[in-house]
Amino acid sequence: MFQRFIQWLGKHELTTLILIAVIGGGSWGFIELADEVLEGESEDFDRAVLLSMRNSEDITDPLGPVWLEEIGRDVTALGGNAILIFLTLSIAGFLVLMKQKWVALFLVCAVASGVLMSSGLKLFFDRPRPDLVPHGSHVYTRSFPSGHSALSAVTYLTLGALLVRVQQRRRLKAYILLLALFITIAVGTSRVYLGVHWPTDVLAGWTLGATWAALCWMIFRWFQREKQIDQPAPEEN
Repeated sequence: MFQRFIQWLGKHELTTLILIAVIGGGSWGFIELADEVLEGESEDFDRAVLLSMRNSEDITDPLGPVWLEEIGRDVTALGGNAILIFLTLSIAGFLVLMKQKWVALFLVCAVASGVLMSSGLKLFFDRPRPDLVPHGSHVYTRSFPSGHSALSAVTYLTLGALLVRVQQRRRLKAYILLLALFITIAVGTSRVYLGVHWPTDVLAGWTLGATWAALCWMIFRWFQREKQIDQPAPEEN
């Protein structure tokens, strides 16, 4: 199997190089961010960015009207465990009905492994939540890396990559990927806006999630090329 994987790498140089660059760069970026956080060198940056989203006369008040705060809570819910699990299982069920059970299994494994990785890293780093401003959303886990940011990147970017594979038009491919990227960025930004994460938590979550999604995507492409993942089956009469 390893020899076949090496052969596949040789046949898909450009795509493979891009994915490897994303994985390598993302891994390096996460390690650097983690090092900055552990050494306390990110404190000034974190405080400055977090306070920039607050009323200068009252740091307990996020910038903007009340309806903007409500939108922030709505957006942050898109990265919550309940929404992501429901979305993943719903699409996995659709894939099973389309007779692509291995694609469904791959999707579930990609998201589930991302959840385990994010949770494990939170326990390892054990960084407290921001205490600079009141929290605009209930939290019950540690702060680094941001689970909402990491899991929204894993889920939406993986789903976007899978949908792109069944599209032929470049505009649709670009739209799908940009939409997945926009949701990921919006979820992470909302976490800082609501005061439940430091900016470096979110940056680390984005980096970690995008790296994991790229790794899963490279594995998926290899399996699909090797015809080990189901192709769409004709509809039964």
